Amino acid sequence: MADSDYESVLCVKPEVHVYRIPPRATNRGYRAAEWQLEQPAWSGRLRITAKGKMAYIKLEDKISGELFAQAPVEQFPGIAVEGVIDSSRYFVICIEDGNGRRAFIGLGFVDRGDSFDFNVALQDHFKWVKQQNEMAKQAQNPDLGPKLDLGFKEGQTIKINIANMKKKEGGTADVAKPKAASTGGMSLLPPPPGAKTPVHLPPPAAAAAVLSKPAGVNHAGYLLDFGSPSSEFSSSSASDIWGDFANASGSASGQAQQNTGWVQF
Repeated sequence: MADSDYESVLCVKPEVHVYRIPPRATNRGYRAAEWQLEQPAWSGRLRITAKGKMAYIKLEDKISGELFAQAPVEQFPGIAVEGVIDSSRYFVICIEDGNGRRAFIGLGFVDRGDSFDFNVALQDHFKWVKQQNEMAKQAQNPDLGPKLDLGFKEGQTIKINIANMKKKEGGTADVAKPKAASTGGMSLLPPPPGAKTPVHLPPPAAAAAVLSKPAGVNHAGYLLDFGSPSSEFSSSSASDIWGDFANASGSASGQAQQNTGWVQF
C-alpha cells in the first residue's frame, strides 16, 4: 500500500454552520452580512483530512458521523476555499457530490479561534506539499541547485600557524628544553668539576643512645641507658666515653673518705 493511500486528520471542529448564499454579483468578494446568519441551513461537525497531496473538508453529523458534504481542496488559497471580506469567521467552500456536480455554500464558525485553526491546518498542509514538490524537482535535476565552490581562487593563499614547530636552518625542528625548577627566585649552581660527594659515616655503636621503656612503668617517661664500660676498651677509651662522670664520682668518693676518717691503703 502506497503512502498516498493513508488518510490523516488535520483538524476537527465539533460545531460549524452551513448557509445558503446568493450568487456573487461583483468581483469584490462574498459578504457574510448578506446571508441569513440567524437561520443556518445545517449544523454539524467539521473534519479536515489529507490523503497524499489532497486535502478534504468533510461536514459530518455530530452523533452518527454520517457525511453531509465534502469539499476537495487542491490548493490553498484557491477556488475551493475563499474567505469573506467582512468577517474572519466565515468562508465560502466548493462542495462536490462525486458525480461532477458542484455547489458553493457558506461555512461559519462559532468562535474565532476555530476559524484560525481551520486556516492554519490548510496552510501547513499545502506548505508541506510545496516542499515535497521542490525536493522532487531537485532529485530529478540535481544540476539546477546551487553549487558550492570550495576551490582556491587565482592568487589566493592560506597561512597555517602550528605552535612549537619553528624550523631551524637545517630543517630540523627545535626541541623544547626543560626549564630549571625555580627555588624561590634563586637558581642552584652545579657542583664544581671533580668534586666528590661527601660520605656520611654512621656513629660508633658504643656511643649510640638507646631509648627504652622499663617494664611495669605506666608513665610516659623513658630512661636513658648509656651502657657500661666493657673490658674490651682501654682505660683511655673508657675515660673518653664517661668523661666528666668518672671524675665526678672519683672526687665524690675521696671526699667521703676524708669525712669518715678512713685511710686508703
